[in-house]
Amino acid sequence: MITLHTWLTPNGYKVSIMLEELGVPYTVHPVDLGAKEQLRPEFLALSPNNKVPAIVDSEAGNLSIFESGAILTYLAEKHSRFLPAGGPTRYKALEWLHWHNGGLGPMSQHLVYFLWKWQNQLPAGTQRVIDELNRLLNVIDQRLADVPYLAGDTYTIADIINYPWIAAGVNSFAHVLGDLLQARPHLARWLDLIGQRPAVRRGMQIPGIGRAR
Repeated sequence: MITLHTWLTPNGYKVSIMLEELGVPYTVHPVDLGAKEQLRPEFLALSPNNKVPAIVDSEAGNLSIFESGAILTYLAEKHSRFLPAGGPTRYKALEWLHWHNGGLGPMSQHLVYFLWKWQNQLPAGTQRVIDELNRLLNVIDQRLADVPYLAGDTYTIADIINYPWIAAGVNSFAHVLGDLLQARPHLARWLDLIGQRPAVRRGMQIPGIGRAR
């Protein structure tokens, strides 16, 4: 069984969505970031970068994996779902997974820090992040003008990894980013398509407190 160590963050939701999509049993272990539980030695043994999420797979000798992109790739390959074993769709999915990890994900987290942690004490830095996020959202909108899903015709881990932060942007950052969807109809269509999936809706409600699923 998979044990998911997570908290109420977009990064955590990526893996809970994946587990719900797979329909496999898993147990949720909440890691309260506000209480600094991510700094406890037992969590650092699983995730030395002290970030959620992390998983432990008891079926693979208690293999632990941290970093959401690595976790999604592992689960997809283990269950042969949401990432083809080869061919163009696989590499398009990996392109957009790494695009997220190198761009959209970090920039979204920077915005959280500039706005909330640092109370916008560096307005030039905040504006730099806002400008870059808007550029990245234009990139993804242009991609979705040509294909229904980020990897092409098929729903993959590329969609799963990108959805939570974009949903967070629509819901939480409109006061600084503006209406993310008004001028990006293809992104709006994709966001609605992904958001209507039952497993995505369930995954966005995790963590529960210490219950097996």
